[in-house]
Amino acid sequence: MSPPVQPVASDEKLPSSVDVVVIGAGIAGTTAAYELAKRDFSVALLDKGRVGGEQSSRNWGWVRQQHRDLRELPLAMRSLEIWRGLNQEIGAETGFRPTGLLYVTTRPADFAQWEAWTLKAREYQMHSRILSAAEAKGMTPGSVPAWIGGVHSPTDGRGEPSLASPAIAEAARRAGATIHQDCAARGLETSAGKVSGVITEKGVIRTQAVLLAGGAWSGLFCRRHGLRLAQASVKSTSFSTTEAPEVTKGGLSMPDVTIRRRLDGGYTVGLGGRGLLEISPQGLMHARQFWPTFKQRRWGLSFTIGRSFFDGPEALARWSFDGISPFERHRTLDPGADPKLVQLGLTRLGEHYPALAKLKVAHSWGGFIDSTPDGIPVISAVDSMPGLFLSTGYSGHGFGIGPGAGRLAADLVAGDPPIVDPHPFRYSRMIDGTDLGEPGMM
Repeated sequence: MSPPVQPVASDEKLPSSVDVVVIGAGIAGTTAAYELAKRDFSVALLDKGRVGGEQSSRNWGWVRQQHRDLRELPLAMRSLEIWRGLNQEIGAETGFRPTGLLYVTTRPADFAQWEAWTLKAREYQMHSRILSAAEAKGMTPGSVPAWIGGVHSPTDGRGEPSLASPAIAEAARRAGATIHQDCAARGLETSAGKVSGVITEKGVIRTQAVLLAGGAWSGLFCRRHGLRLAQASVKSTSFSTTEAPEVTKGGLSMPDVTIRRRLDGGYTVGLGGRGLLEISPQGLMHARQFWPTFKQRRWGLSFTIGRSFFDGPEALARWSFDGISPFERHRTLDPGADPKLVQLGLTRLGEHYPALAKLKVAHSWGGFIDSTPDGIPVISAVDSMPGLFLSTGYSGHGFGIGPGAGRLAADLVAGDPPIVDPHPFRYSRMIDGTDLGEPGMM
């Protein structure tokens, strides 16, 4: 079952030409479209399905700086600054609340990792507080486990994935952008090696700049144009509960289960590190680059050869631009929730908090977490195809960093000074392998 998402109306007329076409109306695409429209660029925002219909509405809703890969931390910090004023700026509800985020554990390895990260993060003026066992217990009244410690980031927060992308898309429209749902981009037109248009199922849009923010579909789109993008996806499971006692105002990470307080009084529940890896042609193509990541995370993965091998974003596919594309055959990636993981989440919550032992599931859903080998996104121009820019590969943590990522992508498209150093997010590392090592803390 898909999580409920605030509906957005489409504009009726597809423009014949615009300054920028944004492909993909998740958090990365909508924020970039909004930033560009504010700068008086004409923008067409396209989605093969609905605004926020895939991973941007299926994540946990955490808005965090804490435990980011240090290469990504400056962008996460700038993103949080944007979140803090976003509701007021766009005059709409994104669900953001600066409630803080809390991690507690019974595992010495977790605690040692948090201590090491916190020391390094101080170089960026990011201050999380390491908690003693007594402090961790004091911040989780009603919890049963004997926590050995924790870490608290009082400046982080939470948002509502079902509201944020639609609210930002509507703000982009008010700034002048047009929104086109159920309008798949089949491919790019080029002239003298440069982008000159986007071929959609509803016609061609002339443009000299395209931002591809297609989530798990970006690799397939790039392959159609002979571009290599190392990307692999894992199916995850999350669920929301009916109204429940408030044991945290923000997000709380415990061993095996994570919760985030919702505006409706329930929780969004996630199971960190667990998921289903379907063997696929795309996965095999990039297996060598992903091997370090796989070794680090295989403890929580199960494996299968399923639909992904023959169909979907990671399958081998060929299509002509004047025929139906794979994007039209899959308006929304909507994998079902794994009932065993839903039950595991409910069981763990009851074990950790007796007050949450009888929670009812309101909605459960699956999602595709698209990752890069080093666990940080690609936000970059593609030098081999002038006019094409990428904003993809958010590796399961794109929601919180979305507003900053949209600002950075808009800066690059517009040729404006970037909000942060874009070097860590360059596309060229996908090709030459420079600095493409094991992922940091995520």
